[in-house]
Amino acid sequence: MRPDLNLLYALQALLEEGSVVGAARRMNLSAPAMSRTLARIRETTGDPIFVQSGRALVPTPHALQLRDQLQDAIRQASGVLAKGEQADLKQLDTRFNVRAHDLFIGIYAGRLLDALQNDMPRATLCFTPEEDDIDDEALRSGRVDLFISAARPLGHEIRVQPLFTTRVVGVACDDHPLFKDGITARRIARWGHIGVSRRGKTQGPIDTALAAQGLDRQVTLIVPTPSAALLALHGSDLILPLPEQLARAAVQMGMKVRLFDLPLALDPILITQAWHPRFQHEPAHQWLRRTIRVLTEDARPPA
Repeated sequence: MRPDLNLLYALQALLEEGSVVGAARRMNLSAPAMSRTLARIRETTGDPIFVQSGRALVPTPHALQLRDQLQDAIRQASGVLAKGEQADLKQLDTRFNVRAHDLFIGIYAGRLLDALQNDMPRATLCFTPEEDDIDDEALRSGRVDLFISAARPLGHEIRVQPLFTTRVVGVACDDHPLFKDGITARRIARWGHIGVSRRGKTQGPIDTALAAQGLDRQVTLIVPTPSAALLALHGSDLILPLPEQLARAAVQMGMKVRLFDLPLALDPILITQAWHPRFQHEPAHQWLRRTIRVLTEDARPPA
């Protein structure tokens, strides 16, 4: 007997939701109907798929192996069925999971959402936080559809496209004593700094540049995101290094801060978007990458 390919979608919902009730809601089915579907999946695979652990259901090892194959299987099956047809983006009911830095979200998220609502109104845009897992593994597993960040080494098969470059500037409250005289490396090293790191790092290119002049700084506060850093800066005498576009956006939003050039030799930062090859020819993903590329044109220097 040929397996019912609809069971692939049901199994995906069950594994991602972790419950029959959640999967039923996602599939627009009743809980009893979803329970019957789970029974069919168990019969087809010869595996219980979920087992009871206390009051919760947990997937079996075989179910976890299937989860790693599901995303590719569903996309390949969909591709076969849609072969030779032009995708109607306005009818696509899809969700984009994008892992992105605050720099991109703060500057471009609103414009990307406007474009999405115009071209793909049934789609959902979900920005997932930067986490401690390995970024290319998140792309391989399908947890993340697109990764936007400062350029970094990724797996050999991961596709990477440059978007724009930025530079780091200093930000301080507009009444900071720093602005009463010329800004030098020695003067900025005198004041405490706010560090932005999701992993709690205190050292980086700024420290290397200061060390080259025989100086060092004290990172008084470490926060995980630039937006949290800007909030923490309010009313303090700390200095916050930030990407220039984000710093200018803070000024435009009326925050009482000033930005200044750091008197240090710092390399520009290249921002890229990266994706797994499974999405290379997928119409919705192509639209997403192309739209982001167009939106960030204003941040790229003229050729």
